[in-house]
Amino acid sequence: MTIALQLYSMRDCADQIALLSDLPAMGITNVEGYGGVYGDPAGYRAAMDANGISMPSGHMGLDDIEANFDATMDIITTLGITRVFAPYLDEKDRPDTSEGWAALGRRLNDAGQKYAQRGIAFGWHNHDFEFVALADGGIPMDILLEAAPDISWEADLAWVVRGGRDPIEYINRYGNRLSAIHVKDIAAEGTNLDEDGWADLGTGTMDWDGLLQACRNASNDLIYALEHDKPSDPVGYATRSAAAFKTLWENTYD
Repeated sequence: MTIALQLYSMRDCADQIALLSDLPAMGITNVEGYGGVYGDPAGYRAAMDANGISMPSGHMGLDDIEANFDATMDIITTLGITRVFAPYLDEKDRPDTSEGWAALGRRLNDAGQKYAQRGIAFGWHNHDFEFVALADGGIPMDILLEAAPDISWEADLAWVVRGGRDPIEYINRYGNRLSAIHVKDIAAEGTNLDEDGWADLGTGTMDWDGLLQACRNASNDLIYALEHDKPSDPVGYATRSAAAFKTLWENTYD
């Protein structure tokens, strides 16, 4: 098990390099990268090394992967990333048919095979739209994983809930595809509106005791990346959520 912090959660911190020196005191020594910290990979890696921080996983846009695969590999190699996840599709780019999602799956599978040849695992990170039934009845997430048998899955379980599906069902169905979990919480209805309805880990409505147990049953080699899409206090969020995760993880042994 690896616990990490998705750096997208911290994008509003004024000094991203200085932030790295604050993370160990929060109990965080692993981070998950995204495009906002890839501008100077060598400089960022030096700052990580100076603070005992590692980056086992990172997000890479599929368009960037297809346009310049070697450039993504340079970033991955410099930062020490071993698991890459394509994270998102703009609404205008989302297929609206089952065949469209199958075609996307094939693109992802091709990308995954290129990474696999270099010893890098590759997968998809979900939001909610992959769980909304298409007009032809297909469920995008199911179609995508079936059309891309060689890729893994970074499961954002809170987005599964927002997509109207049962995350336990998906963990049980696709547990052999899991590579990482995004760990975040959904605030009670009508609260935390300034944070888009998200909450610090353990203060919301997600059953993380049950979810972590299901994840542990599925695999003992997962990255658990703490994330909040819009924290009003990023440093406070990370501090509180890292502590909450430690408690939750210990509870799953009981």
